[in-house]
Amino acid sequence: MVDGMTIQAQGAEAELPGKPTSASRTTLSHIMTNSDTNLLGTVHGGVIMKLVDDAAGAVAGRHSEGPAVTASMDEMAFLEPVRVGDLVHVKAQVNWTGRSSMEVGVRVLAERWNESTPATQVGSAYLVFAAVDADGKPRAVPPVIPETERDKRRCQEAEIRRTHRLARRRAIRELRARRSADEL
Repeated sequence: MVDGMTIQAQGAEAELPGKPTSASRTTLSHIMTNSDTNLLGTVHGGVIMKLVDDAAGAVAGRHSEGPAVTASMDEMAFLEPVRVGDLVHVKAQVNWTGRSSMEVGVRVLAERWNESTPATQVGSAYLVFAAVDADGKPRAVPPVIPETERDKRRCQEAEIRRTHRLARRRAIRELRARRSADEL
């Protein structure tokens, strides 16, 4: 990606200026309670996934300056259990942008609400969002401008994940087409 990069809005003459990674980065914090637990007494993975989707959605909406919907969630990893009383911090940022889609990277950290120990990473995820207009049709998004070496690395890794997603989708479609042809 190039600093100051612009893209042509679909069907429009206006160009969208790039936005730095920091422009939409956000942190969502939430304290875990008994209502968040699973049968093992730890916080249910679905609760964490909802927080991840909420934070990523806020980042995608900020970056695209409008509605954005979750298209996919990749690589949701649960590294450590989260317990009742943990203060969970969900940190999200745009890693990569296409014409109308964005990859948002999310780190999930947890710390005890009543201790001064550092937060530890308990999860991570990558989500793809599509920016949509009022009719639910895709709309152009500004390119993301990585600001640090870490941001540049995250952008490069996002491009690899995108390549893998597209290859997997293509392989599945080809397999289904072959199976359909064999059934005829």
